[in-house]
Amino acid sequence: MGNQVVIIVGTFILLLTGLLLGYVLSQLVLGFLGFNLLTLLGTLSLILIFGTLYYVLFWQLRREQIQSQAFNPGVSNQTGEFSYENDLKNRLIARLDGDIDTAEQLIEQARQNNPGMSEDWYIQKAIDDFEGDRE
Repeated sequence: MGNQVVIIVGTFILLLTGLLLGYVLSQLVLGFLGFNLLTLLGTLSLILIFGTLYYVLFWQLRREQIQSQAFNPGVSNQTGEFSYENDLKNRLIARLDGDIDTAEQLIEQARQNNPGMSEDWYIQKAIDDFEGDRE
């Protein structure tokens, strides 16, 4: 709940700062606001506030995603092995025109026929078997 409040308040301030920055810059460009040290410092401070809030908000969102993945073991983690496994699965599913159930059945069949192998091996075997059947 606390993170949601931070994100909502930060987004509101970010929106308000963006509007103020846009207004100040448009007035500078149109010539209605004189360019002096005060407007320069004001514009730079708005840019700094805008950039800082943008960074903090998206850093906060990213941190929430990482924390939720750490507490959900079924959700993908950022290891190379897992992404390779996903890549193989996606290749198999693409070859099957998006049929996820058939992909799972092929992997399970490879698992039953060849026990004791790695998950990557089963997926690659399913791809090879499918391509072999197509020829």
